[in-house]
Amino acid sequence: MRNDAARDDAIRGDAIRGDAGRSGPATGPDVLTFGETMVALRGSGPLRLGGTMQVSVAGAESNVAIGLARLGHDVHWSGTVGDDEAGRLVLRTLRAEGVGVDGAATDGGAPTGLILFEPRLPDVTRVHYYRAGSAGSRPGASAIERAFATAPPRVLHLTGITPALGPTARATARRALQLARGHATLVCLDVNFRARLWTADEAGAVLREWLPSVDLVIASDDELPLCLPGPPGDPGEGAARLLDLGVREVVVTHGAAGATAFTGAGSSHRPATPVRAVDPVGAGDAFVAGYLSALLDGADLAGRLARAATTGAFAVASPGDWEGAPTRAELGLLGAPPGTVVR
Repeated sequence: MRNDAARDDAIRGDAIRGDAGRSGPATGPDVLTFGETMVALRGSGPLRLGGTMQVSVAGAESNVAIGLARLGHDVHWSGTVGDDEAGRLVLRTLRAEGVGVDGAATDGGAPTGLILFEPRLPDVTRVHYYRAGSAGSRPGASAIERAFATAPPRVLHLTGITPALGPTARATARRALQLARGHATLVCLDVNFRARLWTADEAGAVLREWLPSVDLVIASDDELPLCLPGPPGDPGEGAARLLDLGVREVVVTHGAAGATAFTGAGSSHRPATPVRAVDPVGAGDAFVAGYLSALLDGADLAGRLARAATTGAFAVASPGDWEGAPTRAELGLLGAPPGTVVR
């Protein structure tokens, strides 16, 4: 277990506003996210039949960054894109959404990654990755090191996707964890297991190695066991074991059943916000953005879950990975009666 002077039974707002564990006021962004962002092509039906595709960008970490920026937070994204038109689209889109990209890098020797979304049934979408050997799979550590040297963030957000991309991405993510620990930056880890990128055994080995440097773990019911050696038990038992290992806070998502947050001081559950589902892709990233936003605002456990449920519902109610993410002014719209027209 970590012997961290800033450790508490729960992650409090003052611990991420620069008031704990630092020698002076925080000058960096609220959140720094690090990972791969790809060009996204969304089809209207089976790919083998051809047809039109909508062009956008997608990546778990940049989805979270956009969600936080729309909620008014200062957030930066770090990652590597190719020196190509696809990479320029990624950076242009993030800039347009108010996300800082000073920590981004360009790789002239590898292309920007590609992801294809193929809707096959009303509630089933297949995802096809073309990211092996991409620029985002081999990011250097220099951009991350510059970001921490000039303006350490209050929160570093990582996912379990980045280390699955290859040894270079895994090493750079590990370096980001080291820098965060050295600067008393709070670390949020969204497990985000992708079976098409690596095996459960590979993921578990890396995630368990990371845990001593992680403050907040977010995982679905079926992802939580990856963080635990031995039999997982129920989510409450698994969360308790992570807390014993030094993680300050564990959030377990249950799909349509909502989410539960655990700290050493207790737990809180929030049902999912009912909404007409349009596209489930990106809902988890929107949930994380809402949770971190409320955390940055100093909300209590119930308040964090409430905002996360709201932002997750916005994502489910809109097509795309991040396009439906709400602004702060829009958070109350979900409480409006059906048929409401805002004039």
